Amino acid sequence: MRVPSQLTRREFARAAAMSSLGAGLAIAGISSGWARKPKNTPEKSRVDGPLSLKTHAAAAGLLAGCAVVPELFDLTPASNDPYTHTVAQQASILVAENAMKWSSLRPSPTTYEFSNVDRLFGFAQLNGQQIRGHNLCWHEQLPAWFASTATKENAHSLLTQHIFNVAGRYAGRVHSWDVVNEAIHVPDGRSDGLRKSPWLGLIGPEYVEIAFATAAQADSKARLTYNDYDIELDTPEQSAKRGQVLMLIRRLHARGIPIHAVGIQSHLQANGPRAGAGLQSFIRDVATLGLEVYITELDINTHALPGSPEVQDSAVADVYRQYLGLLLPEPNVRAVLTWGISDAHTWLNQSKQLWTVRPDGARQRPLPFDENYTPTAAFFAMRDAFDAGRHLVKSSAI
Repeated sequence: MRVPSQLTRREFARAAAMSSLGAGLAIAGISSGWARKPKNTPEKSRVDGPLSLKTHAAAAGLLAGCAVVPELFDLTPASNDPYTHTVAQQASILVAENAMKWSSLRPSPTTYEFSNVDRLFGFAQLNGQQIRGHNLCWHEQLPAWFASTATKENAHSLLTQHIFNVAGRYAGRVHSWDVVNEAIHVPDGRSDGLRKSPWLGLIGPEYVEIAFATAAQADSKARLTYNDYDIELDTPEQSAKRGQVLMLIRRLHARGIPIHAVGIQSHLQANGPRAGAGLQSFIRDVATLGLEVYITELDINTHALPGSPEVQDSAVADVYRQYLGLLLPEPNVRAVLTWGISDAHTWLNQSKQLWTVRPDGARQRPLPFDENYTPTAAFFAMRDAFDAGRHLVKSSAI
């Protein structure tokens, strides 16, 4: 398995970006004179620089990052914007929350909209950060035109051309791609566990292999990842799904399909069951195939947890501490990304679903920074978990 050093990959990414990002930087309106540090509060001065998540993670051989919304970056010179500053200071790797999904990239069957993604890459270049691509093939957030345009005759071409155009545009500048996202759904009743998705219906089960093989051609430098949710717990349902995910990965590996990592999304509940031995065993089984593991979308849902903000913060921190304490000792776990950086912009406070809205009407507090960009107890739980892993520093830096 290809595991280049962090320094080599970073130098490569910067060199590639310098030669090909000019147009993207112009679109993004990014100036190299942008001042990254706003006026400090006492809280921020305690967690920036050497006290940041990314610095503590790096000491343990890990990448620490978050999902971002590129449109929220304030790229004007001498900006004091807390979102922009916090992302720049805390993350060594970024992933677009929505900007790289089909619905955002494909306004029509024949056109692409890359401006927000170029903005993301420009920001990451200025801050020495790496990028995860999310995602190349998913059954959700397809553009409105897809249902009336995609057919069994053209679906293969639609998928492969999308991957060539998107992954090819950013080839050599991406740490890892979520090539196929959430392909397993056990309740659909197939022996292979595959979800009855538009891609399965239009192409057949081989769509997964096609996506990975095409991504390898389009971007030979990136780690190609299968990403899924609800595989963290030892409940019967999640154990069954985790088993089907492992079988899918084993099939791909046995057939020589290029796959380098598994993404465990990790949308957890503050007062629900905790991850345990089943997830540890899964990660070790993945390691026997030579694959890395990334925690890709970590946050803690508090919709069913009664109590004050302090109660929320304490419970959320406990889950971060237990979960990372369980996973980080595994040598092939190489990255931890939260799904957002601040409670101000978490999807859990934007969604109006029953499983996101708190009965007391209070906003959720699922992330390491609160709505005022003050570090929460979760921040310190994450940092402590990274520190606990220092004696387990990964032998090959990411």
